[in-house]
Amino acid sequence: QDQLVESGGGLVQPGGSLRLSCAASGFTLDYYAIGWFRQAPGKEREGLSCISASDVNTYYSDSVKGRFVISRDNAKNTVYLQMNSLIPEDTATYYCGKKYGGRCSDQYEFWGQGTQVTVSS
Repeated sequence: QDQLVESGGGLVQPGGSLRLSCAASGFTLDYYAIGWFRQAPGKEREGLSCISASDVNTYYSDSVKGRFVISRDNAKNTVYLQMNSLIPEDTATYYCGKKYGGRCSDQYEFWGQGTQVTVSS
């Protein structure tokens, strides 16, 4: 069964860093575009970043550009989201999702259960 499992969330102080992991099983992650998005209570889902198949392209929303970095480790079949200079507005549940194809413009096929990130002093 194809699935994605996020991990690495937690409580961090403003200005701190976290690295989220998105581990894939049942399929070869490198063949597909993988995106990260988040959702906070009462807010709409927000797309954050995406890495296309074979790492040809990466994309970032304006809200995280310069602070977050997406990367892929094919040996571990895992995509990461390194989050730096965190601010309280980054508090949300973070999800990774598999796209139907290799482009970040493709629709999401499915996503994981999410991992909670809380930025607070």
